[in-house]
Amino acid sequence: MRLKHIEVFSKDEIQEIHSASIQLLTDVGMKIDAQDARNLLKENGAEVDTESKFVKFPEALIREKLKTVPDHFRLHGPDGHFNFEVNTKDTIFATIGTPVKIYDPLQKKGIRKTLFSDTIQQIKIVDSLENILCSHIDVWPNDISYITIHVHCIYQWAKNTRKPYGLGCLGKLASTDMMKMTSMIVGGETELIKRPRLVGFMNPTSPLHLPVIMTNGFAVFTKYKQPTIIAPEALAGSSAPVTLAGLITQTNAEILGSIILSQIYNPGAPVFYGTVSHITDMRTGNSAMGSPEMGLITAGIAQLARYYNIPSRGPGGGTDSKILDMQNGIERLQTLMLAAQAGVNYITCAGTYEATLVEALELLVIDDELAGMVQRAIEGITVNDDTIGLDVIKKVATSEKEGVNFLAERHTRDHMKSELYFPKLLDRNRRTTWYKKGAKDIITRAREKVDQILIAHKPNELLKDLDNKLLKFIKIVESRTFDDYKKAEGLMASKITLPDGIEIKENDK
Repeated sequence: MRLKHIEVFSKDEIQEIHSASIQLLTDVGMKIDAQDARNLLKENGAEVDTESKFVKFPEALIREKLKTVPDHFRLHGPDGHFNFEVNTKDTIFATIGTPVKIYDPLQKKGIRKTLFSDTIQQIKIVDSLENILCSHIDVWPNDISYITIHVHCIYQWAKNTRKPYGLGCLGKLASTDMMKMTSMIVGGETELIKRPRLVGFMNPTSPLHLPVIMTNGFAVFTKYKQPTIIAPEALAGSSAPVTLAGLITQTNAEILGSIILSQIYNPGAPVFYGTVSHITDMRTGNSAMGSPEMGLITAGIAQLARYYNIPSRGPGGGTDSKILDMQNGIERLQTLMLAAQAGVNYITCAGTYEATLVEALELLVIDDELAGMVQRAIEGITVNDDTIGLDVIKKVATSEKEGVNFLAERHTRDHMKSELYFPKLLDRNRRTTWYKKGAKDIITRAREKVDQILIAHKPNELLKDLDNKLLKFIKIVESRTFDDYKKAEGLMASKITLPDGIEIKENDK
């Protein structure tokens, strides 16, 4: 039997949090900066205060729009062959964070600024992993312009992995670029909408605020039905109440309000009910991602997602450690295990430390192994006549031969691969064998595996015409200025023409 989900709320407590969240949405609402989003909500019965930009959501509207949210969907890689289902029952593992620094033991402080070459290596490594099924723009390169990162990353995604890819809802213009470019890669917009390739990240600003750029990008992702993670990053004690029940009530309202908007944009648009919320450390004022409270918040969000029957996303592998030490291991495993036991359906967990500010390629392969161990644990124990194995117990126990044990039995051969997890990086040798193999610690072994993966990696072959088309599109994006983006997002009066001739005007804010 699979392990039962950890539940931090009773049924009555879930209902109490739901009711309090609905009261927040009906009495206070959410501040929504994007005028077109406010207009749409008003057309659907919401009450809009034009001065404060707060939108109040009628309870009937909330109930109606929640009905159209899908409880499952599939994600596909560039060519569509690699794919997996996200649903409300299973657990999938992916990467996390947007670190701007990377582990480098040759540097004085053990880290350096991230480069685009690190981003490409991260994509290649995730492509090879068994349990980490999706990567995102997790390594934020310092040597690429902020306004062109999205197209460079999508190009490398198409060339270097068979798995889906995730990007932030970085505004109307950048998100449209993502859809146009991905449509070229997969064979058209219809194919992209039918078989999604991208995971979007939509982060409401706590408390109760949808900023214009994120909302603009969110509209594009929902139009193309690319599954979007709605995940507030509220901090207990600073951007949310210090009480965990208060934080979860507030973030539940933020998630629900965003989900309602997604279904107004495009009924049936897939979303993840998510969180990256954690606590403020009251002694330092810093966030604390490795805290046990983060695990409790994640468990509460997972339980609410099941209440609404929407696939959940939550963080795991979180740590505040600044080095690859025991604190790093303790915190990342406890937050990962709690998320899995809570029943989170899409756990973003791999490759980062120091509150996701630093990447370590070594941790990518270690976290893949941790994910396999956690997955095996939550599978639990299968009990039937065959697994109980009375016959083989009797046979071995009553054998008259000296030294007979279960190793040579067919029952062992038949079940060992399904019953036991075989780690690749964890060392289980005796000390003498470990010494003979170089007495390597797990970081050294992980680095060797990273190097092996990068040497063995074979890029995807893009058709020459497609490759030229993508590179031409990148050149168009590179020719823009920051003002072009401000105009596109309605942050200054003017208009801009997209590469396919679509005009975005000031009233499209």
